Amino acid sequence: QVQLVESGGGLVQPGGSLRLSCAASGRASSVYSMGWYRQGPGKQRELVATVTTNGETNYADAVKGRCTVSRDNAKSTVYLQMNSLKPEDTSVYYCRVVMYGGSLYWGQGTQVAVSA
Repeated sequence: QVQLVESGGGLVQPGGSLRLSCAASGRASSVYSMGWYRQGPGKQRELVATVTTNGETNYADAVKGRCTVSRDNAKSTVYLQMNSLKPEDTSVYYCRVVMYGGSLYWGQGTQVAVSA
C-alpha cells in the first residue's frame, strides 16, 4: 500500500500562482511515475502532468508553459508549480502514483479555485 498526502490548494486570483505537493509513504521506493490529474465541476478527470523516476515529464496541452512538475525521489514527493492561473484551472487536483508493478494509487484531492 502507498499513502498519499496532498497539500497546497486554495483560492487564488487569475494570474496568480500555487504550488501543490504530494508526499508518498509506504512502498514509496517502488513508485515509477508520480503526477497530477484534475477534475472540474461536471467534467471527467484529466491529466495535468506526470514525471517518472528518471525525470521524464508529460504535460497536458492546457497547462504547457504555465505548469512545472518536479519530483524529489529522496522525499518521495511530487510538486506541481502552477503559474498564470486561469479560472478554467479551477478543479479538484488529485495526486496519482503508478508502481513498477502497475498498481495505481490516488490521493484524496485538493481544491484549487481561481477567481477574482
